[in-house]
Amino acid sequence: MFGKSKKPHLIEVSKLSSLIAEDVEITGDIVFGSGLRIDGTLKGNAMGKDGDSKKEKSLLVLSDKGRIEGSVRCYDAVINGTVIGDLEVEHFLELQPKARVSGTIRYHKLQMEVGAGVQGTITQVGGDALRDNVVELPAEKADKGDKAERARSA
Repeated sequence: MFGKSKKPHLIEVSKLSSLIAEDVEITGDIVFGSGLRIDGTLKGNAMGKDGDSKKEKSLLVLSDKGRIEGSVRCYDAVINGTVIGDLEVEHFLELQPKARVSGTIRYHKLQMEVGAGVQGTITQVGGDALRDNVVELPAEKADKGDKAERARSA
């Protein structure tokens, strides 16, 4: 009754077909089809292939031991390691607790767990993108708020 309800998985993890092991370092760009797991280091870009059909959707999984120094572009991504570069995820991005991203993140859907860190900008793209939710106050209301704040701190 009060337990957590199970959320449906938004990513098909079973489609991982390639692995860069923990003791492997690759210098250069990688283009992958269905699924790629990185436990090692990639000094280059990781780009998911654009599938001709809706069935081919690229998935990148970066473990807590993994590191990418370059840009990433794919359909889905689960990040728990370090990315130094831009990250563009067409569908669903999950930033796990040990994720560290330095760069611009563009995503459609995002799940960010406590502990994940981002240095840069995060922008939602696609059909669900929200408009700026910054509300500007008229000058007279802003002035009254400043005066009230100064009075409280005196």
